Amino acid sequence: MNLRHPRLPRACGVFVLALPWLLLAGCSSAPPRQAADPQPALAVPAALSEEQSQAVTVYALGLVGTPYRYGGNTPDSGFDCSGLIRHVYGLQAGLPAPRTVAQLQGWGHAVPIEALRTGDLVLFSKGGAPSHAGIYVGEGRFVHAPSTGGQVRLDRLKSGYWAQQQVAIRRP
Repeated sequence: MNLRHPRLPRACGVFVLALPWLLLAGCSSAPPRQAADPQPALAVPAALSEEQSQAVTVYALGLVGTPYRYGGNTPDSGFDCSGLIRHVYGLQAGLPAPRTVAQLQGWGHAVPIEALRTGDLVLFSKGGAPSHAGIYVGEGRFVHAPSTGGQVRLDRLKSGYWAQQQVAIRRP
C-alpha cells in the first residue's frame, strides 16, 4: 500500500502522517505561565473587618467639629485624641481601645506606611514615644482632636506640623 500522493514529495507524506501526533502534543502541553503579581499585598492581621473599618471612618468624619476637651471621651463632653479613638472604635467596632496614646502604641499590629488603609491609627512623635494619635480616613487625611480650645478636625498627614512628625501606623 502506497500512502504517498503521486504529486507530493516524500517529505510531505511524512508530515501528513505526523500531523495528528503534533496536534495531540499541543493539547498536552502545560498552560502558559502567568506573570507574577509585581507587588504582593502586604498582609497585616486585623481585628476589624472591612465593614467595621468603613464604619469607623465614616463615624469619625461625622465627629469633626466636636469640641476638644482634655480627658473628654464623648461627643457631649468633647474629646481629647485618645478619648476620640476609644469612643469611635468602641461604638463602631465593639473594640475597647486603650485610653492613652502610650497604650495605643502597643494596640493592634504595626503596619508599614505602604499598607495604610482607612480605619488604621496614626500615631505621631518627635522621635520618642508618641504624643498624639488620630484615625486615618483615606486620601492622606486623618481625623483627630488636636489641642485645647480646638475641635475634632480633619488634617493631612503631609501638611505643616504633621509632616514634620514621625508617624507610626497601628491596625486594630
